[in-house]
Amino acid sequence: MTHSVVLETFANPAPDADYTIRMTMPEFSCLCPKTGQPDFATLKLEYVPNELCVELKSLKLYIWSFRGRGAFHEAVTNEILRDLVSALRPRFMRLVADFNVRGGIYTSVTVEHRQPGWVDAGPVCLPGPSPGSSFQSES
Repeated sequence: MTHSVVLETFANPAPDADYTIRMTMPEFSCLCPKTGQPDFATLKLEYVPNELCVELKSLKLYIWSFRGRGAFHEAVTNEILRDLVSALRPRFMRLVADFNVRGGIYTSVTVEHRQPGWVDAGPVCLPGPSPGSSFQSES
């Protein structure tokens, strides 16, 4: 890791299953390395854990540790993904950083990691009831 905040982990309670964990972190901020002005972003993290999951308080402290640092959007997004992958070794991880407008431009950076050999099974798509069917939901 490139800074001192430790990402804590805990054992995946279902390591034999592929399931997705999604988190939204609307309070990310860092500093523009050119102007020193704050940059704000919403981070959207999703991952399929392998043996470990990230502990939320440590993730919060890790994310807050960027507040006083200058970083380009692309660099900081890749750094966060690298640190999370290093700590968790997930089957799959995607991080989207949606930065607030700066100079009339919105920036969104998406980075991904895929464990070698892991194949996403894809979502299950169930058909809805046919028009005129007698399907009723259970009460």
